[in-house]
Amino acid sequence: MASMTFDLEAAIRTIEDYPKDGIQFRDITTLLGNPSAFRRAVDELVHPWAGSKIDKVAGIEARGFIIGGAVAHQLSAGFVPIRKRGKLPHETVRVAYSLEYGLDEMEMHRDGISPGEKAILVDDLIATGGTAEAAVKLMKEIGAEVVAAVFVIDLPELGGAKKIEDLGVPVRTLVEFAGH
Repeated sequence: MASMTFDLEAAIRTIEDYPKDGIQFRDITTLLGNPSAFRRAVDELVHPWAGSKIDKVAGIEARGFIIGGAVAHQLSAGFVPIRKRGKLPHETVRVAYSLEYGLDEMEMHRDGISPGEKAILVDDLIATGGTAEAAVKLMKEIGAEVVAAVFVIDLPELGGAKKIEDLGVPVRTLVEFAGH
């Protein structure tokens, strides 16, 4: 397992002072462009549920779409996009959530997940957890059984994983980075 973590860490590019001074942006596009690292990440995210009945995988815009689509494929599950308000064409359910600079809203199609279906939430990174927390609440609001939330990267100092666990949803991450 340690070598898997090292390989994934090495495949993630860090960009200093982006999008603003003091931030170390963890860029997974380098991981996505590396076939063996991408495959390893998807396999590791899927592993606990291989052979289980997962009905849907929900991915948060935009990198969560890429990883979530691959996870859904591996689990033979459907994929459901969770997007910013106004981006989905059919009837939606919506939830507001806090950002550093105010409020935003995310939504999913009302018929994307049926009540009682087992679902996994996927995104590239969990930091403060505001977006993932809103996504879990949205999924639960329409009656999904949220089996887990999975992320390639955790920034544990920011406490996002704990917010999701406090909602009763187990969290799986593959790589941790100090700081934010």
